[in-house]
Formats: sequence, structure tokens, C-alpha cells
Amino acid sequence: MQRDQQLTTEEDYLDGVEEESFFQDIDSLQNHGINVADIKKLKSSGICTIKGIQMTTRKKLLAIKGISEAKVDKIKEATGKMTTNGFQTALEYSDKRKQVFRISSGSEELDKLLGGGMESMAITEVFGEFRTGKTQLSHTLCVTTQLPGKNGYSGGKVVFIDTENTFRPDRLKEIADRFNLDHGAMLDNVLYARAYTSEHQMELLDCVAAKFHEEPGVFKLLIVDSIMALFRVDFSGRGELADRQQKLAQMLSRLQKISEEYNVAVFITNQMTADPGATMSFQADPKKPIGGNIIAHASTTRISLRKGRGEMRIAKIYDSPDMPESEATFSITGGGIADAKE
Repeated sequence: MQRDQQLTTEEDYLDGVEEESFFQDIDSLQNHGINVADIKKLKSSGICTIKGIQMTTRKKLLAIKGISEAKVDKIKEATGKMTTNGFQTALEYSDKRKQVFRISSGSEELDKLLGGGMESMAITEVFGEFRTGKTQLSHTLCVTTQLPGKNGYSGGKVVFIDTENTFRPDRLKEIADRFNLDHGAMLDNVLYARAYTSEHQMELLDCVAAKFHEEPGVFKLLIVDSIMALFRVDFSGRGELADRQQKLAQMLSRLQKISEEYNVAVFITNQMTADPGATMSFQADPKKPIGGNIIAHASTTRISLRKGRGEMRIAKIYDSPDMPESEATFSITGGGIADAKE
């Protein structure tokens, strides 16, 4: 009996170690002669892991108040000692990819299209006109993320960054009823922030990184609904386009890094625009997602949504590194996104 008990505690310990070892804490730099005050400064600017330092350029580190060039060199050198820089075999990487989990969308058809659901360590982007179900999908994911799923997925918390003021806790309660979840506990697992400007949106990502670091392995999904709305407002006209795309690229790069650093899924929604030149080239669909090539290259998987009959919606893989172009039909119900009833 005692031996069994010992075994379970050992297993628990090993599980804990696995969970912890997904990222190296920045505090471990102390063993390499970096002082606590400097580590605190790095943390305050949203760098909380060793990988986070690797993902930050020297120029950006120098911009942190109180970090001199000599300190940057020292920090980078210490980081180099602690990480195996460079290459790994595809076999080793495939082993690392086993940590990737998938979150159900609430519709089996849509999950099948996505190869099992929204993938972690990746950015999944959905775009479509208004009323195609982007925000409904975001709300449904807030609930389904909390449910244990296939392949040992344990469920976890959600961070929701809202730029269009479309987040409704009452809607989450309706979706929770479908899965028989307690309203209070379910809402308690969703962290909500309203972003007012594109700069504020970027600052919130630093808070998100700090939160993910505080509670490792607890958060599984980060939703930004919608990614482009504030950029459309803050930057106007052709004159500010280059500046807007630069800022947008930085934000998407930050999202991608957060998803890889803390093994979370990132789900973003995007708007559409009418393409005035499309009528000349006889395209079937004269509308296209906004954000241009920057968003197109940053998103791992892109899904386009369009309206079908009644409550039916059609999702199509627009771009994906490992899934074929195909379509799935789902419907928007009182309990969120579900399979379409023929």
C-alpha cells in the first residue's frame, strides 16, 4: 500500500516536472551572475522565460529602462549557455510536437476540417463578413477550452481580448448550459480585457505573457476578437499604411512567440473588405480579408467563413501548412457552434 502511494507521488512529481519543464524560468539567470533587479526589469516588459530572451532582439532589450549594452551582452551570453542553440533533428522536433494539443470548436464537422480542433503553438485566424459566426465561435471556444478533450487534453483557462465590445458573459452561460457546466466556475476561468487602441492591445499582450508565466500550464487559449479593428481606426489613409503594417507585424509576431513560449492556442478573428480591383480580374469573390500579406503570412491556419441557408455557416480552409483545402458546414445554435442539422 505504502509502495503504491510512493509510486503515485513519484508519478505526480514527474508530471509536475514535465509541466514545469516546458519553459525555463527567467529567474534561473541568477545562477549565471545576472542580478535580481535586472531580471525584474525584464519581467516588467513581458519577458519571463529564457526562450523569451531568445525571441527578443538586442535593440528591444536596450530599449528597456536601466538595461545597458554591457548588461544585454551578459544576458544574451548567459542565455546562450542555458539553451541548445541551433539545430535539432526532425525526429527530436517531432517529439516536441507531441506536446501540441487541440481544442474542440463545438462542431465535429469543423473539428474534422481543422484536423482535430484549434491547434496550440499556432495562430488560427477566421475571417468573414459580419454575421458569419466569428464572435459566436470565439464565445463557444471560451467554454469548450475548459472541457477535457481527446488525446489527454485536460482543459484549461482562456484569455479574451476584445476590441469591438462584443463579449457577452450571458452568451457564455447559454453555451455552458449545453455542456452542463456551472456558470460561476466557467466564467471564473475566462480572463477578459477590453482594448481601446492598438497600442493598448500591444500592452495587454505583455500582461498576458506575465499571466501565463505566473500560472504555467493553466491557460490554454488566447482569443483576440478582432485583431484588425483598432488598427483600422488608429491608422488612416495610404500615408500611414506602412506604419500600420509594421505595428501589426510586431503584434502578430508577439502572438506567435507567446503561443510557442507557453504552449497555448491563439485564435484571432479578422474582418473583410471589398476589393475594388477584383471586378476587373473576374474573381468569384470580390471580398478579401484585411491586413494584407502581413496577416496572411503570420497566421498558421486561415479559415474563411460565409453564410449558408438560415443558421448554417460554411467554413473553408483558406491556407494551412498541413491540411488540404476543404469545406465544412456548421450552424449557430442557442448553445453556440454545433454541427449543422441537415
